Amino acid sequence: MAQKELHDLVIVGGGPGGLSAGIYAMRAALVTVLIEKGIMGGQVVMSDTVENYPGFENITGAELSQKIAEHAQSYGLKIIYEEATEVLPGLEYHTVKMANGEEYRTYAVILATGGSPRMLNVSGEMEYYGKGVSYCGVCDGFFFRNKTVVVIGGGDTAAEEALYLAKLAQKVYMVHRREELRAGMILQQRIKSECKIEMLWNTVCTSINAGNDGVNSVSLKNTKTSEQWDLPTDGAFIFIGFNPNNKLVPRGIKMNADGYVITDEKCETNIPGLYVIGDLRAKFARQIVVSASDGCIAALAAAHYVETKTTAETCELPAEFLENK
Repeated sequence: MAQKELHDLVIVGGGPGGLSAGIYAMRAALVTVLIEKGIMGGQVVMSDTVENYPGFENITGAELSQKIAEHAQSYGLKIIYEEATEVLPGLEYHTVKMANGEEYRTYAVILATGGSPRMLNVSGEMEYYGKGVSYCGVCDGFFFRNKTVVVIGGGDTAAEEALYLAKLAQKVYMVHRREELRAGMILQQRIKSECKIEMLWNTVCTSINAGNDGVNSVSLKNTKTSEQWDLPTDGAFIFIGFNPNNKLVPRGIKMNADGYVITDEKCETNIPGLYVIGDLRAKFARQIVVSASDGCIAALAAAHYVETKTTAETCELPAEFLENK
């Protein structure tokens, strides 16, 4: 059933970007609702420790998410815990359809649905996420100073992260299922010249193993000889790709070849009033603070857009109505 109220803004996604958008939207006095199908904080909640968010030298992902959510709710932000299933653009307003059959009409929409790292789908991967299993070397590499880590993957991201981790770790094993990397030639040359990195070609990870203190080894298999063995390690970094959560992106919105949405500097798409922020947006860096910044920018841009829309509608009202007002 459609909601009769016409909202100024609907935010889909309750991660750092969506919540930050909620803060700035409420401060701009926009009639706003935030929709989140899971728990507040998104992937950040699963981070054992966050040390690179300004103002917090050391905080768990769950605590950081809670603080941002509490900040947003302190302004009276309305949060709906339900799944959004479709976004329908319109000329006068946009519509967000829900799994429970409800619909929210709104002048502006901010999509903050993020993305998900591609998973190996092996034993121990989910169980030890945040306890030695990571999908971000820049985020978690600091915890593996002078330790041994395994990087799984062979593309540009895997190579870049392996090189970054080599600055911190004592030893980096790079596990790749083929005989050569898919990364660019410059990155390949850097990998070859880095003495801390050892390549394990034609090799796949079959499980991630741990003890009381977290990850302690990975089980590997040679794809040519079928040889299997356990490699001791303090951490497993998985970089086999990243999937943007773009199923709610309406048709007609521009995306790049990898499925990330292309926006302008205001985080606005090519459809007026539709904004995309965080890990769903095509950009250089994917960090918590960047997502929060996106949320701020999109909310301020949405406030300007809504003001333009509502002012135009007011100007179009009959003179007798304005006189009665």
